[in-house]
Amino acid sequence: MKKIREDFLWGGSSSAFQIEGGWNEDGKEPSVQDTKKDIPEGTTDFKIASDHYHHWKEDVAMMVEMGFKSYRFSIAWTRVWSYEKNQPNQKGLEFYHNLIDELLKHKIEPIVTMYHFDLPDYLQQKGGWLSRNTIDEFAKYTKLLMENYGAKVKYWLTINEQNIMALASGAVEGGKPRSTKDIYQCNHHMFLAQAKAMKIIHQMSKAKVGPAPNITAIYPNSNTPEDNLAAITFTNIRNWYYLDVPVFGKYNVIAMDMLNKLDSMIDIQDGDMDIINDPLAKPDFIGFNYYATGTVKQTDPNKNYVSKFSGQVDQQTGFGLQDFFEQVQNPNLPKTQFNWEIDPVGFKNTMLEMTSRYNLPLLLTENGIGGYDELDANNQVDDQYRIDYYTAHLKQMLEAIAMGVDLIGYNPWTAIDLVSTHEGIRKRYGFVFVNRTDEDLKDLKRYPKKSFYWYKEVIKTNGKNIK
Repeated sequence: MKKIREDFLWGGSSSAFQIEGGWNEDGKEPSVQDTKKDIPEGTTDFKIASDHYHHWKEDVAMMVEMGFKSYRFSIAWTRVWSYEKNQPNQKGLEFYHNLIDELLKHKIEPIVTMYHFDLPDYLQQKGGWLSRNTIDEFAKYTKLLMENYGAKVKYWLTINEQNIMALASGAVEGGKPRSTKDIYQCNHHMFLAQAKAMKIIHQMSKAKVGPAPNITAIYPNSNTPEDNLAAITFTNIRNWYYLDVPVFGKYNVIAMDMLNKLDSMIDIQDGDMDIINDPLAKPDFIGFNYYATGTVKQTDPNKNYVSKFSGQVDQQTGFGLQDFFEQVQNPNLPKTQFNWEIDPVGFKNTMLEMTSRYNLPLLLTENGIGGYDELDANNQVDDQYRIDYYTAHLKQMLEAIAMGVDLIGYNPWTAIDLVSTHEGIRKRYGFVFVNRTDEDLKDLKRYPKKSFYWYKEVIKTNGKNIK
């Protein structure tokens, strides 16, 4: 029976545009998150966020107090490279040097995401991921990161939730909704960019690198063969499509059949699959985000069914496509305050499926629960519901490890409160409360929540206190 490793990477996660602020300071240029129009009503958007850009040292100190062994964060492409000047932005590079050095000083392993929903707006105006030029730009960006941080960072993640950027299209990155054909052509270009990035990382450093999709077990709504087929189809287009390419070097046949039936087959140029199959372009591990499982049924042929996803639904709900699958609620599962289903056993199921299919080490890069946290009169936050959520998931995690899953770390979403992609700061995920609302920036002071002290003990005992 396997036990949790002694060098297990306990930590937390964030993303640049959701936590940093400083959106136009020290030479940073706009990303698609700075120019998007569909900001949640009443929020102050991502321009200030949690102001980590000015509070990073204080925030790292909170991580040190919790006992973090790792911190997963993303680098803002537009902070380290200037398209206006066509050169590196030294102030931006310095910011991440300082952050990484501070983490290493306290023996916290930086786990760096290269791209988290924040394409430079300059590239978006030139076609974004639909343009093959973005592939080459991503390769140049990778070289810049390796030149600066390749000797310091041992773990890299390429593209966060590439599958959600397809399924959720404009809701995640902004912009006009694309056709299915264009969405999956963008995906093909992302796969090429990822392969080139992995090769560069392996050539220029001794670091390990992996993708970071959002992976989850999918259940059929009933025991009918039709519902099971819907579950198989959704599992493949949602999950395995995004891991088969980097791991196996080929496109998932069930997903490709679906695209063919939708008259949305992608254009694969000569040499593309050679790039993807380069031995140096293979992942060393799989990073994955897990929040909730999905339940699907066959679509009703007598219903004028249109995908529930309209570009405004969040990442975990509302997916569907006529003649293939319709995602439905699972009455067997409780829900969060924001109506996301809670499935700790599904966490174990998901890891077991990935292990049996890919046989690679796994790194949990996101898992968490958003809620309406508030400071009480004593400046404390009682988020017992978060402790209960994590306790249930960590129990299943330990069982998965005992069954043979090679999990190397757990970095829940999030280390510190940040601005949620859809619901603003009102949907809080962190172990640390940031004193601001969507309407009022207040003093942005940091306060440990009840879960902060609980997680500190989990890390201190290497999970042995999970009962």
